[in-house]
Amino acid sequence: MSPAFKEHPLRHSVTAELHARTFDPLPSPARVFHLAAVCGERRSGANAEHLLRLLDHFGVRRPEQVGQYYAVDLGGGLWLRWERHTEFVTYTFSRHERFNHPFTDPLINELPQDWLREIPGQVVTATALALESCEMPERGSNELLALFEGNPFIGSEVVGGSSRAWSDLRIHSDGYSRILLRDCGLSENQAGRLAKRILEVDAYRAMALLGLPAAREATRALSEAERRLVALAARMTEGNDQDRGASESELLAELTTLATEIETVAARTIYRFEASRAYYRIVQQRLEQLRQRRIEGLQTFTEFLEARLAPAIATCDSTRERQQDLAKRAARLASLLRARVEVDLQHQNRGLLESMDRRARIQLRLQETVEGLSVIAIGYYGVGLVGYALKGLEAQGLLPIDATLGMGLSVPIVVGAAWLGLKRMKRRLLDGHH
Repeated sequence: MSPAFKEHPLRHSVTAELHARTFDPLPSPARVFHLAAVCGERRSGANAEHLLRLLDHFGVRRPEQVGQYYAVDLGGGLWLRWERHTEFVTYTFSRHERFNHPFTDPLINELPQDWLREIPGQVVTATALALESCEMPERGSNELLALFEGNPFIGSEVVGGSSRAWSDLRIHSDGYSRILLRDCGLSENQAGRLAKRILEVDAYRAMALLGLPAAREATRALSEAERRLVALAARMTEGNDQDRGASESELLAELTTLATEIETVAARTIYRFEASRAYYRIVQQRLEQLRQRRIEGLQTFTEFLEARLAPAIATCDSTRERQQDLAKRAARLASLLRARVEVDLQHQNRGLLESMDRRARIQLRLQETVEGLSVIAIGYYGVGLVGYALKGLEAQGLLPIDATLGMGLSVPIVVGAAWLGLKRMKRRLLDGHH
């Protein structure tokens, strides 16, 4: 029956999110196998399809839709919980059964080999976990050492003393990590929560450490970038005025290239560093939820992981800060160099304007000189024409005065008319230009 009110489109998805990371009850004794495969953020369809292939193999009916998590009985007591995380997928197989050796013939051997080979992405953790019941005899240190192939192991009481947990957090000769739990009074729900939390610690600590190789690689690139940046800063104070312009152009081009390289390194690693920090916080949260108490002579899970994870995450953080600092320094040097180039350009422009002003004044003087010569030339030819006219009139007896005297009297009139005509024409040209 649909509610009468109008639902928010995300109401069901946000409610389902509360149950996306739940646990399955785990009766002891039991064995569990956990796989975590890094597949990125864009392969949800491939992972869901791969899950459906496994269901087909075991003859399990396909669900109508696969969301962020899915739990199903594969038959024969084998239980599967599949979960989609931001950039990795986990498969947790479990079965309630008695066993003599906790880690021989792990549950992964019951899965089809071709399906395992074709898991989308790359497996980052593959862990066999065994939960012993309190009815089984307690194992001594030598027996525990043998279970972990002679490797030093860590352990603690967990869930307030209701269970004990041991592991060496190593990859063994069979290719899998090992975790041993002992039920000292757990309910099935408590056992399920404990197994899930400790497996999450194992998966998230691996995801957190993926940032360390990236930090080491970035450190080498940043060291080279820092050396080049120092050399460029030193070159900015060198050089003479003669080759300064060309030198600054080269420096600016090199600085721009270097800044781009630094930003490229940062863009390639920033997500990994942020993810490592987030995964580290989850590891710390899950370790706190284990409610550990010390087993005499053994390091607790918190002590062991903090001693190794904290420096790794600190390295990622310092590398990220170094990237940001180098990017800022490169940007500051580029800004200073651009300011110097702009000042030099302003000086050059001022000198160019002054030179242009000097040339304009010279041109003006030349123009005025030319105008004067033009007035004289026009006056000369004008007086000559007037002289021809007057001499013609004198020859016909029509001129009451001497022609030569008339030419002399016409000189100021002709020259003045030429001067006024040139001025008027110049004014018209200037008005038309404006």
